[in-house]
Amino acid sequence: MLPLAILRAMRPHQWVKNIFVGAALLFSWAQSGEPDTAHLTSVLLAIVAFSLGASAIYVINDIMDVESDRAHPTKCKRPIAAGEMSIPIALVVSVASVVGALALALKIAPDSDHRVAWVVLAYMLMNLLYSVKLKHVVIIDAFIIAAGFLMRLGAGAAAADLPLSSWIILCTFFLALFLAFCKRKAEIDLLGENRGGHRKILLEYTPVFLDQITVVLAACTVITYAMWTVQDPTNTAEAVDKAWLGEAQMVLTVPFVVFGLFRYLLLVQTQKGGGSPTRVLLGGDPIFVANCLAYVVAVFVIAKGYLA
Repeated sequence: MLPLAILRAMRPHQWVKNIFVGAALLFSWAQSGEPDTAHLTSVLLAIVAFSLGASAIYVINDIMDVESDRAHPTKCKRPIAAGEMSIPIALVVSVASVVGALALALKIAPDSDHRVAWVVLAYMLMNLLYSVKLKHVVIIDAFIIAAGFLMRLGAGAAAADLPLSSWIILCTFFLALFLAFCKRKAEIDLLGENRGGHRKILLEYTPVFLDQITVVLAACTVITYAMWTVQDPTNTAEAVDKAWLGEAQMVLTVPFVVFGLFRYLLLVQTQKGGGSPTRVLLGGDPIFVANCLAYVVAVFVIAKGYLA
């Protein structure tokens, strides 16, 4: 059915990545102990806007990669490559998604300068360049992916009218790079000697390099996240007063972050779905999902002040 093919082409499972848009609001709540419900609607609108913007580029990317996707063991099932949706219809879907994304971003109330709309537009243009050229440039391809996550974080902060911690910016950057290089590692393992036929850039990456860089990035992610929990300049005096052993209580969430990174790295190394963060998060690995839920519960408990 065409409606189902359109929905699949928009890749709604990838919208999970846009939870990063709500990161600033979540961490602000965890630090202050008071949920910011006034800006919740604005953040939700920003999440939907990013989701539609991402879908627009996914469709364009599938149009451009239709031939290589047909030669791929799993991407050949995508609607355009499988012949379930024509290219003209795909173009209409993409344009409609762009219009919807910008329309929603412009409705965000606290954003009088329309910063979210500008970020969403920049995100779509950057990813269009990625689809056309930049995904074929080694290492830069991963940095573009990381920049997309930083844009999500910045748009969420603008929607919630909140400042961004330097440590959270760095943590997000390192985490996004980690996931991007893990994806390249998984693609190489899946395609093997035929990887050049799908994407020539995969020939420029080596398993040894990717193993080394993912370990380094995992360490950088842990360090910057841990520094945010104990030294973030936005920690309030009240948060410090409620501290556990003299440090901000969010430090108690560090083990969940460490475990999650290690678990994901194991999934990549053992080729068990680690190349797709959304697939792992949406139930591909129950242990990983359970750890994520435990992290959310820990943040909630800290935000409510139950450990005070």
